[in-house]
Amino acid sequence: MKKRLWLPLLGIVILSTSSTTYKSNFFEIAKQIEIFTDAYKQINLNYVDEVNPGELMDVAINSMFAHLDPYTNFWNAQDIKEARLSRSGNYTGIGADIQNHEDKILIKEVFEDLPADRAGLKAGDELIKIGETLVADFHDDAGELLKGAPGTSVELLFKRQGETKTTTLKRENVKQKLVPFYKLFEEEIGYIRLTEFGRTAAQEVENALKDLKAQGAEKIILDLRGNPGGLLTEAVNISNLFLPKNQLIVSTESIVEDYNKTYVTQKEPVDTEIPVAVLVNAHSASASEIVAGSLQDLDRGVVIGAQSFGKGLVQRVRPLKYGTQMKLTISRYFTPSGRCIQALDYGERDEEGNPLRAKTEDYKAFKTKNGRTVYDAGGVIPDIKLETSEISGVTEELLKQNVIFDFATDYYYSHNLKNIEDFQLTEKEYKQFEKYLKDIDFQYKTAIEKDFEKAFEKMSETDLKKKITPEYESFMKKINQLQEQEIEENKIQIKQQLTDEILKRYAYETGYYQHTLKHNAEVQKAVEILKNTKEYQNILSGI
Repeated sequence: MKKRLWLPLLGIVILSTSSTTYKSNFFEIAKQIEIFTDAYKQINLNYVDEVNPGELMDVAINSMFAHLDPYTNFWNAQDIKEARLSRSGNYTGIGADIQNHEDKILIKEVFEDLPADRAGLKAGDELIKIGETLVADFHDDAGELLKGAPGTSVELLFKRQGETKTTTLKRENVKQKLVPFYKLFEEEIGYIRLTEFGRTAAQEVENALKDLKAQGAEKIILDLRGNPGGLLTEAVNISNLFLPKNQLIVSTESIVEDYNKTYVTQKEPVDTEIPVAVLVNAHSASASEIVAGSLQDLDRGVVIGAQSFGKGLVQRVRPLKYGTQMKLTISRYFTPSGRCIQALDYGERDEEGNPLRAKTEDYKAFKTKNGRTVYDAGGVIPDIKLETSEISGVTEELLKQNVIFDFATDYYYSHNLKNIEDFQLTEKEYKQFEKYLKDIDFQYKTAIEKDFEKAFEKMSETDLKKKITPEYESFMKKINQLQEQEIEENKIQIKQQLTDEILKRYAYETGYYQHTLKHNAEVQKAVEILKNTKEYQNILSGI
């Protein structure tokens, strides 16, 4: 009898506690909204200078979101439109990637036989005027000026190698292929390149896989390097191509129970036996990590390259008033072994407000289906790590400052390549790049240099600081000299980045990927592993 009475009482206590917590949270939210509304009104009505209510609210909303994580965002009507276009893979434009760099708009890459290409635009061209609008005078995203109705024309004024030129092109509907290239090579190996996880990703990969198998492919390389992710469901569906029906691929956990989900494969697979190698690097994120992580956890494929980005958070779009939306992080995801590969903790930050990165010594170990040890918290760690896949601090800075991009542009206009398929940057040409760095006075601060600067700046103005200043400056000068050493130490990966960027100028996407199959270190390693059945099986069995 006591036991029967105790259970309902326990339920009442739990319900009461839950209700109290809910009411407390609701009261706190209502209280803070009231305070904010009052302050917002006072500023708009009484501030000494005239303020724009809309701009002020945008600042408030964006500041609130910035306190969370970079994936939780506020979207206005234009943002929503662009997101839909991005997911659909269709857009109206000129057929080129553009890049905003130091208040300039540059053509980053031109796609073959599309409007930009037919109009004669090249990578490295700087757009000066779009239609009647000078880019320098346009304070919003000038890239929007390139968009318009299909069939409409736009005149462009651009600068190339110091010379001003004009061209006119017609906008058209452009279908963005998420699998821009796939091919059978080495007689039995199929290569599939996937750039992002949009709505058609799984279907495009499936079509490529089936076509390659029909051509005789007996092994597959799935290239996810630089793939930033996208739709979680597409990641599940792509994993499903290689894994049986009803297999757990990913689960999500949240403080909201309704967001706790498990995602299993829904269809019959294309092939559960064909050997698979997955290529990843530091820019492979989110959905890419779900595919790589699930195939690794289930010992279904060998992962090759560099440690992936480490994004283990899931977002959902929530509608707001007046046609706006927000993209909100609602949960963390976990691979089949139970690991979450999120690298940054946005709830814990350093003195400068930067999220803390999980330390290697704090990674937790998990087991794959065959009992191999894998780790969480820092991205997917490849089964085979390659130096060429790594992106060091100095390499990242060379890319960020457009140094590699600009050198490739100059190279294109000073060299006439005849044998693109076998192109390799020579030692003499790499020496020219090193000289180029000196000519432009390339500046890069190492992590050690930044740490010492912070420590020195924190010292109060005392006699001690004055006394050690000469030694500090001498020491920093020596550290600065290490920059050249760091560039030399990362020569292999820098040379690879230079080769890739130069190739894109001559060979478009197709030619670039053709060259990749023959010369890229990660692809060649994948070929080596896939052709060695014993080594492939040993890796997956943990021997």
